[in-house]
Amino acid sequence: MSVRRVALLTAGGFAPCLSSAVGGLIERYTEIDSDIEIIAYQHGYWGLLRGEYVTITPEVRAKAGILHDFGGSPIGNSRVKLTNAADCVKRGLVKEGENPLEVAAEQLKTDNVDVLHTIGGDDTNTTAADLAAYLHENDYELTVVGLPKTIDNDVVPIRQSLGAWSAAEQASEFAQNIIGEHRSGPRMLIVHEVMGRACGWLTAAAGMKYRKWLDTQEWVPEIGLSKERWDIHALYVPEQSIDLDAEAERLRKVMDENGNVNIFLSEGAGVPEIIREIEEAGGTVERDPFGHVKLDTINPGQWFAKQFAERLGAEKVMVQKSGYFSRAAKANAEDLRLIKSMTDYAVECALRGEPGVIGHDEEDGDRLKAISFPRIAGHKPFDVTTPWYTEMMAEIGQAG
Repeated sequence: MSVRRVALLTAGGFAPCLSSAVGGLIERYTEIDSDIEIIAYQHGYWGLLRGEYVTITPEVRAKAGILHDFGGSPIGNSRVKLTNAADCVKRGLVKEGENPLEVAAEQLKTDNVDVLHTIGGDDTNTTAADLAAYLHENDYELTVVGLPKTIDNDVVPIRQSLGAWSAAEQASEFAQNIIGEHRSGPRMLIVHEVMGRACGWLTAAAGMKYRKWLDTQEWVPEIGLSKERWDIHALYVPEQSIDLDAEAERLRKVMDENGNVNIFLSEGAGVPEIIREIEEAGGTVERDPFGHVKLDTINPGQWFAKQFAERLGAEKVMVQKSGYFSRAAKANAEDLRLIKSMTDYAVECALRGEPGVIGHDEEDGDRLKAISFPRIAGHKPFDVTTPWYTEMMAEIGQAG
């Protein structure tokens, strides 16, 4: 396949890999053939529909390595679903009666794009699949190669998504400061709300990394600086049911003994109960263009704090969210290695005309490959039988 022009876009929520993945793709194409043109659509599918892009100049190519030192996305993100025509019309991205897939396809033709790299989660890449299918049906054989980005690490069937390890590390660092607040008042309840709409992996991994940090510290319990007070006392994920009464009874004993309780909460835990409570009270739940509940409008952390505060006899309650702190961070060393391997392989696949989403296929012996778009799905549940997780929960004293 002859590749003359490549387009990049990042979409969905941020993760600590986007900037580095963009930099990695630019570096690899430059190493292989600097004559291949590269453009980057602004704010993902939003920019594609509007025909807004920047050209990757020789000056940018020379400085592409700098992108590894930053989080966020230099080319911008948005949440746009090409099969949701009504939303695209409402946002002024297409005209009434237009098919967003057709508008996007025509823009790619106009821009003479041979390869499109999409960097995003399941929504981004399933949207890319819709686009690729439309292009194929209309005799435009553009190669679409995706990279899996999500701090939730919940893309089926990919073993490890880009940015997830960095986000877990950042959530741990966030907690190291927030949990220091436990002595700012007597009988303190702290809820650390971690992102994770339908998957508890990030909350679990953040908890694991935080407790590893605890193990490296020295303590002075005689003056009140004790590991028990700094520890995690409860960790809740969507994949496990929560017996609020039993947990309140257990945590009341922790509060009585230590004078504080620290909870790590996945934002998706308990959401069905919260939605039911809102709707039974006559309220409405806001949703995004993909139909997902806007979790920041229902405040799971506040809901859980309300459930526990009185039962634990808490005098002071603090709810803190680490999501935006974590997701816009730069990639750590572990993710940089993964990004390098995946961007290099993505370019290799693109140059031979092989479409798909790059990842280690859990259904094929964890082999790194271009996984066909129809196999990509979201909301892969966290495996709560994972040994490091079950060991951590046993140490916390929380029943599974």
